[in-house]
Amino acid sequence: MHVLITGGSSGIGAATALAYARTGARVTITYNSGPDRAAGIVKRIEEEGGQARAVHLDLEDHATIAPAVAETGPVDALVANAVRWGNIPPGSVPFEGVPAAEWSAMMHANVVGNALLVQAVLPAMRRAGWGRIVFVSSGIGEEGVPGPGVYGTAKMALHGMARALAWEAGGDGILVNVAVAGLTVTGVRPFPQELLDRLAARTPSRRLSTADDMAALIVFLGSAANRNLTGEIIRDGSNAGRSAHAL
Repeated sequence: MHVLITGGSSGIGAATALAYARTGARVTITYNSGPDRAAGIVKRIEEEGGQARAVHLDLEDHATIAPAVAETGPVDALVANAVRWGNIPPGSVPFEGVPAAEWSAMMHANVVGNALLVQAVLPAMRRAGWGRIVFVSSGIGEEGVPGPGVYGTAKMALHGMARALAWEAGGDGILVNVAVAGLTVTGVRPFPQELLDRLAARTPSRRLSTADDMAALIVFLGSAANRNLTGEIIRDGSNAGRSAHAL
């Protein structure tokens, strides 16, 4: 099995790459600005006896998408994890103050970029008669946060994209789902421990998910173990502890 994971050099993407490799999958990860981090993940997978490589792909630069997929070759599964975070911190600017350029940039990368990515991998999956696509989303899209909401809006667009693709590609053996992360403990973005403890207490399991927890969900959705689950929005347990104003 060959898996392409965008944004695979850190956080959930890196954990997913390692988890797939441990199942015996051949892994290709993409990076934008962190080639050294990507090389570190590849080295770690190879040290564990797996197969991996890294290629450059920038969702904001659409011209890089098709070449990255061509260099990767046909894949059995795509994990669309890479994201443009945006330049406006939540709560810093009222909705009416967000410039059109920020809206355009966010949609250009996170929505159109991912659509072009799927367009690039889909023909080979159709020819093979089998494929798995997993979009990585965020609970922010459904809950909202104080502020402009550009990021959440872009993430919600992936939900609609997944549902459309599920119907269009299902007859070719391709299953498409969304894994929705809550506040996930990855080490990439530090949060005060008091906040983490408070949010964990609100969840049914009394803990927040780690990157490895999300990786396990993604690997299931993007593997043969998922036999007929498609067009679904699967929310990680950390979502239960988060509210629109928690952060």
